Amino acid sequence: MKDLNNQKGLNSIWIDSLARNIHPDSSALVDHLKTVHQENAGFTELCASSCRDEIGRNSYEWLAELVPNNESLSVLDLACGSGPLLKILFDRNKNLNLKGIDMCPEELALAKARLINSGVNLIESSAQNLIAINDNSIDIVLCHWALTLMDPIAPVLDEVRRVLTPKGRFVALVDGPMSAAPGYKEVHDLIYSYVQKEIPSYGKIDLGDPRARGSESLSNLVKKAFPESKVTIETNVVSLEGPVIKVAEIAAGFFYAAFVLKPETRKLIITNLSKLLTISKESTDIERQGRFSMPIRRLLVEPHIK
Repeated sequence: MKDLNNQKGLNSIWIDSLARNIHPDSSALVDHLKTVHQENAGFTELCASSCRDEIGRNSYEWLAELVPNNESLSVLDLACGSGPLLKILFDRNKNLNLKGIDMCPEELALAKARLINSGVNLIESSAQNLIAINDNSIDIVLCHWALTLMDPIAPVLDEVRRVLTPKGRFVALVDGPMSAAPGYKEVHDLIYSYVQKEIPSYGKIDLGDPRARGSESLSNLVKKAFPESKVTIETNVVSLEGPVIKVAEIAAGFFYAAFVLKPETRKLIITNLSKLLTISKESTDIERQGRFSMPIRRLLVEPHIK
């Protein structure tokens, strides 16, 4: 991953549309996401792997818990990114038939390097059209923190249903309620306040489908695609502690909004985030400790047990 402070402000069709008060379409969203990940491949993993819940699990591990580790199952990681979830699963159970799909070749290159000689099948594809995957061929579809970025989302859920076996399960990690994690809303609002100074309409239009961000709306959305299934949504909180400057850099680097800004503005955000996240009273920035917490939800879609 590139250093956040060494990058130029992001330029994409999505950002250009917002700057001109034009509602960006789904193709602009794809262009924006590809641009972010092309220039910053692996950035999601940096924060997600570092933040852990009360019993020490990061979000990848929390998701992976719902994959049995003693069976020869076929598992698809949808929007697999740089491959951390696939690596966890491979290391735990070599008998799994693992596949990873992502639309960003730069992320897949990182995944390929990480999973060399593993036999994991990595495929470049959009989530809305999984043409490389046969009907009823996957036992478990996983999706780590990408479902909320997908628009249109209905074709994604339809494709997941198509590729799953009749007894298959769909498990996704999505955003949790801001109120669940102490201080998260303040971090979010600080970053967005800087972005909105440059692009006033930023944040008024969500990246992805906003229905994927609320428990009730997500549940209703999923039930339309999986009418005969049981839908469960759990909330958790993951946190990171360490030198406050490092914590602030990792926290800022997790937000897509931060990549929009110019380097000097991002440096200012890091300074102000450090003040916000400080949990110790040491006299220098090097000595001060910080803490960043994030809310997460785990979606589980499984057949009703009759």
